[in-house]
Amino acid sequence: MFRLLRRRLRPLRGSPGLLFAGSQCSSSGLPPPLPAARVRSRFLDYFQQKHGHLLVPSGPVRPRGDPSLLFVNAGMNQFKPIFLGTVDPRSEMAAYSRVVNSQKCVRAGGKHNDLEDVGRDVYHHTFFEMLGNWSFGDYFKEEACLMAWTLLTEHYGIPVDRLYVSYFAGDAASGLSADEETRQIWLDIGVPPGRLLPFGLKENFWEMGDSGPCGPCTEIHYDHIGGRDAAALVNANSPDVVEIWNLVFMQYNREVDQSLRLLPQFSVDTGMGLERLVSVLQGRRSNYDTDLFIPLLDAIHQRSGVRPYGSRIVTADEEKVDMAYRVVADHIRTLTVCIADGVHPGMSGAELVLRRILRRAVRFCVEVLKAPQGALASLVPTVTQILGDVYPELHREADRIVDIISENEDHFLSSLQHGSRLILRTLHRMDNKHGVFPASVAWSLHRDLGFPLDLVDLMLEERGVQVDHQELGRLISEYQNQQVVSELKSGQSPVMLDVLSLAELQRVGVPYTDDSLKYKYSLQQDRYVFPECRASVVALYDGHSLVSEVSEGQRCGVILDRTCFYSEQGGQSHDWGYITRDGLQGVLFPVEAAILAGGYVVHQVTASDSLKTGDRVELHLDQVHRLACMVKHTATHILNFALRTVLGPSVQQRGSHVSADRLRFDFSAKGSLSISQLQQVESCVNGIISANHIVHSQELPLQSAWSITGLRTVDEVYPDPVRVVSVAVPVSELLDNQAVRQTSVELCCGTHLLQTGAIKDLVIVSERQLVKGISRIIAVTGRDATRAREAGQLLSQDVDSLAARLSGSASSCLDSAQRLAKEVGVLSDTVDNTPVPQWQRRELQSRLRALQRSSNTAVRKLESKEAAVRAQALLEKNSRKLLLVDSVDMDSESVLMKMVNQLSTLSPHSYVMLLAHQRHSGKVLCACQVPKDSVSLSASDWAVAVCRHLGGSAGGSVLVARGTGKSSDITEVVRWAEAFACQKTNNDVTKPL
Repeated sequence: MFRLLRRRLRPLRGSPGLLFAGSQCSSSGLPPPLPAARVRSRFLDYFQQKHGHLLVPSGPVRPRGDPSLLFVNAGMNQFKPIFLGTVDPRSEMAAYSRVVNSQKCVRAGGKHNDLEDVGRDVYHHTFFEMLGNWSFGDYFKEEACLMAWTLLTEHYGIPVDRLYVSYFAGDAASGLSADEETRQIWLDIGVPPGRLLPFGLKENFWEMGDSGPCGPCTEIHYDHIGGRDAAALVNANSPDVVEIWNLVFMQYNREVDQSLRLLPQFSVDTGMGLERLVSVLQGRRSNYDTDLFIPLLDAIHQRSGVRPYGSRIVTADEEKVDMAYRVVADHIRTLTVCIADGVHPGMSGAELVLRRILRRAVRFCVEVLKAPQGALASLVPTVTQILGDVYPELHREADRIVDIISENEDHFLSSLQHGSRLILRTLHRMDNKHGVFPASVAWSLHRDLGFPLDLVDLMLEERGVQVDHQELGRLISEYQNQQVVSELKSGQSPVMLDVLSLAELQRVGVPYTDDSLKYKYSLQQDRYVFPECRASVVALYDGHSLVSEVSEGQRCGVILDRTCFYSEQGGQSHDWGYITRDGLQGVLFPVEAAILAGGYVVHQVTASDSLKTGDRVELHLDQVHRLACMVKHTATHILNFALRTVLGPSVQQRGSHVSADRLRFDFSAKGSLSISQLQQVESCVNGIISANHIVHSQELPLQSAWSITGLRTVDEVYPDPVRVVSVAVPVSELLDNQAVRQTSVELCCGTHLLQTGAIKDLVIVSERQLVKGISRIIAVTGRDATRAREAGQLLSQDVDSLAARLSGSASSCLDSAQRLAKEVGVLSDTVDNTPVPQWQRRELQSRLRALQRSSNTAVRKLESKEAAVRAQALLEKNSRKLLLVDSVDMDSESVLMKMVNQLSTLSPHSYVMLLAHQRHSGKVLCACQVPKDSVSLSASDWAVAVCRHLGGSAGGSVLVARGTGKSSDITEVVRWAEAFACQKTNNDVTKPL
């Protein structure tokens, strides 16, 4: 039977066509060089044309609905719903049986992180393409192994004597026996026993995570040298013998208790890195010496001020020039692909990782390759030339990618300058005797400015100083722990059905939940009427397995034959409400969440009494909450339409979330919206609301829906049939391609209003750029919108009143001017933090900034005037002498500093220090200045010493410094300050001028 299978799978030799072009070996035994594009297409065509696989396009590098990942890091990521059993049974994905694709992957940050290795060797990458073929309950080990071997040896022409195969050796501790089935398959194919090698769990057992589908894997390895027995080098981290293809056989499920259970459906998941395969087929030891990278390396050299790329690794690359070439070539590919897929450099998650990648690339560009500013962004066209044919979004987004990289580079170089100045100021202020740089400053530079920690070390090393690495490590650990705690506080994890329980529901014939009632509401006399819903409990899940009954206090998932609850999806929050059991109507089972998994709606509850399968129940929907969500969801669609109307068709939705209290909408935009644009968007939205248009919805075959002109979609896997939601225009009219109507029309599974008038009003209360190129709007509706407008009017009146008082005030009183300046600051904070129309907030902020400038100017003038008068009085009191230390009655640190400046101007050779008790805080203020030619005493040393004596702190420069402390006896402090100055200057300051 197996021999028959081999004959069926193996293509006939010498057949014409693309698959067989160049399949003959060169005289060295290696295949002739094959361009990377042909390597990719040959893989896809082989599985698609010869073995009936469906070609599935690459998903974006931002994972679809998978918070466990920063980036898509393997070809199987987009198919996880199939492996986990949670795929929507109405979607195209649910029908997949055998598929093939080339998936864009990023391994940087998280569990799989190759970032720091990139450049040090010739095969690590942050971005790479994963070639893969999958079987979902179709073929298994035999076919997978034979397909792989035939492709490599016959279609790519790789010599058999260069290949080695590993398989799972078993693990006694896990109760797993060796995968003898796979071993025998390889022997039958013809792999010599000496090239068939067993390995343990680490190398040859693949797991999706701490729990979930898993199984043994078999790997095919390639020997770059050949003509020898290299078995000992397999899985030995040798650059000469490398893994090229991994075939995973999904047959187990790892339970939470770490036990293993057989999956109801076996699957195959294979992955082969394109870059490594190309290096093998082009006879190169380095991935960077292939046509995927050579054009990039040439383009980098044209922009650099150094020698051409020489393929050296670290030990032979003392100046790290070749390492820099590899870093920049790899990172610009990653940046281009990620930005095209909507991941932009930012401050958290995947965006933070991408920011680090960009800044690492900029540093190597500028510092090592001596390339001018802007060189990194100028490489984007080369990347699109190499990858754009297979990933056309790179061509579409090229200009935007260049803009984002350029702006982020400018910002980083500015941050480097700012950070460098901060380091120098800190070094100047610190006590150099210790030679230890404050860890808090280094961490702040890294966390807030993105200043690389290794660059901090390098700058300090040049000055004979080092960071307190122990304290720095503590700060980093503390920050990471805070992140973990924050994640844990996000709430209890939902009760999710596992793959085995989902399979069991299907095996025993439990039908998918009928949730069609969620759409069957009506509008009667201007009121929404929601249907009653009675149902039967068909299954209960206790978090581990399906059970027939749950008891009081037990947290569980309740599956009913029908429901009126909306399960969280499409950016809309799940419904609220409760369940009652027949015969026990007085006991409520509050529904904490409603989650859709594999066609079943799981109602998460904590049982208030016993509940068992077969019980009849009634569902009670929180209608106020549902209606509020419907208002926000319809408003979100209208907002999306208004943004495109005002800003143009290039606007793309990048995310949204609809809850009862507000809506959030993320979209692509070059910068923040202007006041005028915000007003236009609001006006457009409220015009549609006032028109009270009918909101039409209709289920259509997915293919028919795609034909609608102006249809808006997001990157999701849609069911088939799919629901189309249109404002004002019936969906049937939109299907007529001749009728091009400008309206809001989207694919959407959410619940919507039947007429737009129920929104009543919409106000955008926040609009800001999350990262360069992505803006976020937060908006409120109805009464909340009215309150926001009223609050805006009141604040506008407050600003008018304050402006009138400032313009009419010609007061010569410093206290009065300071009070007005403080009022401006308080009102500015109120405007910043009160929900008001964002366009109005921007107007008020602009007016308040102008008022703040004028009030600050008035205060400074009055402070200078008062300081001059009081300084003159002090000079008359103390006469002119070299050391002038005195206490004054003063609450303002600013005036105190100005008095010191005035005294030093009037008596430039004097050492001046003034101390004052601040009444409202109880602190002692300290300010001092020394002559420009002072050698023995600096202002910062003097202020630091005095303030430490007071239990406080101080800082400043050689000439001027200030600080604070506490003391009940300011006369004693004056004497101590005088004595310190005398000691440091050998009593020179006691001499007369």
